[in-house]
Amino acid sequence: MLLIRGRWRQWRRGRPFWGGLAAVVAGAEICAIPLAPLKVMLHQGIAGIPSVLMGAVMILMGLAAWFAPQYRSLAGIVTVMVAAAALVMSNLGGFLIGTLMGIVGGGLIFAWQPLPSTDAAPGTPPDGPRDASPPGTAPPGDTRPMDVPPATDTGPARLRKH
Repeated sequence: MLLIRGRWRQWRRGRPFWGGLAAVVAGAEICAIPLAPLKVMLHQGIAGIPSVLMGAVMILMGLAAWFAPQYRSLAGIVTVMVAAAALVMSNLGGFLIGTLMGIVGGGLIFAWQPLPSTDAAPGTPPDGPRDASPPGTAPPGDTRPMDVPPATDTGPARLRKH
């Protein structure tokens, strides 16, 4: 039992789980309202089709965040945009619940970052040593001039014409 729980926790932490869950629930909520009984659907007419499509896209983006976390940026942005469009096109975005959950879920998906790898040597930060400077810049505290060519022919002799 502990092995299953540990594997579940590891899987869940390796992807934007809560954002994906919010996107899936928001999409299901937006989809469910137009899929009312047939009598209600007949009164609604063709206006229910965008609701079902937008809900399906939100569900798809939530699942993409779970099973393909490398596409989290795209999934988050699309989820937020569809949730905002659902506010206008789909029964006030599932009576505001679907829109709000979709915007929060898309934001969580977009903001999620993978955990740093544990392959680094012990004692070193995951993104390299803290005092490392980008190429072409001086390390902190270094006052020597950088990339300055040696002085060549400076002075009054340079101004003389031959």
